[in-house]
Amino acid sequence: MNWIKETVLPRFKAFVKKKEPEQILWIKCKSCSQMIFHKEFYENFNVCKACGYHDHLSAKERINFLLDKGSIEQIPLPKTKIDPLNFKDKKKYTDRLKEAQNKTKLDDALVVSHGFINGMPAIVASFDFSFMAGSMGRYVGDGLILASEEAIKKKCSLIVVPSSGGARMQEGIFSLMQMPRTTIAINNLKKAKLPYIVLLSNPTTGGVTASFAMLGDIHIAEPGAIIGFAGRRVIEETVKEKLPDDFQTAEYLKSHGMVDIVIPRSEQKSTISNLIKSLTYYIN
Repeated sequence: MNWIKETVLPRFKAFVKKKEPEQILWIKCKSCSQMIFHKEFYENFNVCKACGYHDHLSAKERINFLLDKGSIEQIPLPKTKIDPLNFKDKKKYTDRLKEAQNKTKLDDALVVSHGFINGMPAIVASFDFSFMAGSMGRYVGDGLILASEEAIKKKCSLIVVPSSGGARMQEGIFSLMQMPRTTIAINNLKKAKLPYIVLLSNPTTGGVTASFAMLGDIHIAEPGAIIGFAGRRVIEETVKEKLPDDFQTAEYLKSHGMVDIVIPRSEQKSTISNLIKSLTYYIN
């Protein structure tokens, strides 16, 4: 029987053993197609060194990037009733939520944390575009309201980083109602005379743009980020005109007064901490 244990059994285990997924060593830039060594790409905060293209950061990556190491405290968000409309298109809404949750390991498209940005206290509410295109439903609305309340309670700044396709269609009117709800929450923050800074990342569109995302004391945008309400094609068909090539980019909005600063990711943390210091001094 020894030959079974020593020869047959090891070969059988080797045959049925699942292969480990191959490690990704190179990443192709979505803009210039340059091949980038993955470690170099991540160390540069998902920014291509060849062309400066700013790729997506997950919500947790963004929070870890902005907040000081060792100071991060995640704020649990309230649970909401899943699928109030029993919505179904090609798939059930509940199935789409489960798929997104398994993929991202998040409950929904928003993560809220408290911590310090170069020593300055702040609440950071960051969207994750990987979760159903960062769409805003009741969970996100409740999360932004809680983020505002926590900032008021802790008497600190609120930093919101939207990356969203807009309102979540599967929740219908419930999703659209998050626009006035989040606007009221931000208004309460302003009444408390606390700084509200919005860091617009790619893309920021739809009902998110039409509400809290454009109410900041300061609007910062990442280079090349698409920011707008309706899509380019819809606008062109409506106005019957060809729009500029850079229409709805962060740089276009800055030149037209809708964005205050366009800065690369490497400078964002220091810029935001300096803005918090200035705004806090000015408000007080």
